[in-house]
Amino acid sequence: MSDFKGKTAAITGGAHGIGLCIAQEFQKRGAEVEVIDIREGDHFTGDLSKKEVLEAFAAHVIEKHGRVDYLINNALPLMKGIHECGYEEFSYAMAVGITAPFYLSKLFLPYFAEGASIINISSSRDRQSQPETESYTAAKGGIAALTHALAVSLGPKVRVNSVSPGWIDTSYTVYEGPDALQQPAGRVGNPLDIANTVLFLCSEEASFITGENICVDGGMTKLMIYHGDHGWTMEK
Repeated sequence: MSDFKGKTAAITGGAHGIGLCIAQEFQKRGAEVEVIDIREGDHFTGDLSKKEVLEAFAAHVIEKHGRVDYLINNALPLMKGIHECGYEEFSYAMAVGITAPFYLSKLFLPYFAEGASIINISSSRDRQSQPETESYTAAKGGIAALTHALAVSLGPKVRVNSVSPGWIDTSYTVYEGPDALQQPAGRVGNPLDIANTVLFLCSEEASFITGENICVDGGMTKLMIYHGDHGWTMEK
């Protein structure tokens, strides 16, 4: 895979989990990495639902580096369902999951380097759901659609793609039995599976890929399930 020496990557939600892994992999390959996260730490700290925080983070990145090569919109929106999620909570999920990626893309627009990439982290929930997940699922579906809209608007200077993780265990737990076997790949994913996909999409090797949403889920969303078929049962 290409190295990223001399490149600048801005990553939202990059202080833990998948975002942290992406940041670390960019750093290993020589990139300068700027992280924003709501958690306190050795990074830019702030709430991505707030316009002034997004503007301050963008100004920080540009003042320090003068350019952006990769914007990774990874921060997690709130997950609450129709019976518990209020108006303000749903609006917050949209702000973090859709508005923040849009506005950061807009703020960085004059500073994207030629051949830059935006990678939006969606979810396999952009195409399937569990009960009581409306705020998260709506945000992830929205970011997948925003991806192809931005790809059309920003090309050819900037490529825009999204990655939809499936079951990713951020503690790198190795699962056995049904948890692993229900996935065609035979295992649960880990953050490195997503980070490797993100770095590939940012690389020169992916220079002809834009507007795509790549589902990295071990094939789980492709598995058809019918009660009584191949040992599957439904209980309620």
